[in-house]
Amino acid sequence: MRRRPVALAALAVVVFAASVPAWAFRGPDGGGAAVTAPVQTGSAGATFVLTGSGYGHGVGLSQYGARGQALAGRGYADILGFYYPGTTLGSRPNATVRVLLEPAAATLVISSSADFSVRDAVGGSYAVPAGGVTVGPDLVVPVKGVATPLTGPLTFVPRAGSLLQLGGKSYRGRLELTSTGPALQAVDVVSLEAYVQGVVPGEMPSTWPAAALEAQAVAARSYALASIAPDKPWDLYPDGRSQQYPGAAAETPQTTAAVKATARQVLLYAGAVATAFYSSSDGGWTASALDAFGLDVPYLPSQADPWDDGSPYHVWPPAAYTGARLAKALGARSPIVEVRSQISQSLRVATVVAIAADGSSLELSGAEVRKRLGLRSTAFRLGTLRFVTPPSPATTGTRVLLAGLARDVGDPSLERLETTGQWVPVLRRLPVRADGSFAAVVRPTQTTTYRLSAAGIAGPQLTIPVVAST
Repeated sequence: MRRRPVALAALAVVVFAASVPAWAFRGPDGGGAAVTAPVQTGSAGATFVLTGSGYGHGVGLSQYGARGQALAGRGYADILGFYYPGTTLGSRPNATVRVLLEPAAATLVISSSADFSVRDAVGGSYAVPAGGVTVGPDLVVPVKGVATPLTGPLTFVPRAGSLLQLGGKSYRGRLELTSTGPALQAVDVVSLEAYVQGVVPGEMPSTWPAAALEAQAVAARSYALASIAPDKPWDLYPDGRSQQYPGAAAETPQTTAAVKATARQVLLYAGAVATAFYSSSDGGWTASALDAFGLDVPYLPSQADPWDDGSPYHVWPPAAYTGARLAKALGARSPIVEVRSQISQSLRVATVVAIAADGSSLELSGAEVRKRLGLRSTAFRLGTLRFVTPPSPATTGTRVLLAGLARDVGDPSLERLETTGQWVPVLRRLPVRADGSFAAVVRPTQTTTYRLSAAGIAGPQLTIPVVAST
């Protein structure tokens, strides 16, 4: 983040005075006579219109898009081929992966409904009766009823056909506890196939079509193998840093069937396992890995996705921000008066420059703006609606130039407040220039309030006082 001064007055003069086009001197209220009111800079406050689409980074498979394709009768191979062009299906052995379940705990409870055992680092193996055992960083475990310190790391092994529980959640495989001195670290040592059985229901509703669940299983398996952390004592995280892994309790017959139907299948590119990124919804256009993560990966391009339209996040409801509210959210020193966005080739916001009323500005990445505003993705637009014409008095019938900004908003309109209290259109589609500026001519016969609006959001108002001509 950085701040830089901006000469707002100079900017307004350049955009709205020196560059007023010829068509600005023709308006809905009259013909082509010259405007008598001078073009001045000023501000009637700004309204910022937020629109957007999608949920998540948008790279690779859209889970809602996979559902849409499955409902259309496409199989999992077709779904994967669409989202990861250039990849092929292959197979890999059922490897063992290590999932970090708890990074630092004061104590942990390991339990099972059946008898289980614990092994220490020097070859000892000790029976543990059904129920639970509480372990702290000192690695003391009851052995035949006697509290016994063991040499770590400790590996808890379930009886065949049963599961171990950690913190109330059931997991397949073995649980490994390591003392870091003041705390305990817990890792699930589990086969890849058993891991994927726990991931698929954590990432996709089990009621979705089988082809979507199968595509998810292959993507999850591929992503796990391709993203193993080589420099850590574990391979994967149990959450969004890797994939959601709620464990065995989340498994369902449908998701387990999808894992078994695609057993050991992965996506390959140039002989290597593909990093099969996926997210909930891409909003109709996938993001490239280059734009999202700086990774130049041919099988993760930016492309149109017609299958995502069934997502409830495909298009967000529009929202409005005042300059003060936006400044508070973004961390500006004074109310925001203008926003400019740089859009990536993936049609997502790369950077945002927010200009404040005191002349300072903030430059933030699209990802940072997403975080500060609590947005679902970077596929958003933060549009500006603002008048720069000051509320100067005009005489009856005089042509008045209304100038301002309508940047990054769809179909902005100019409205007028009637004496009945109703807003009526003056211009249903405001003529906006490429830089977001507009200039429209009106000829009020009495004091009149005008309003900008876009995307169903009512924007700033400007009242032009009208006095009788002398």
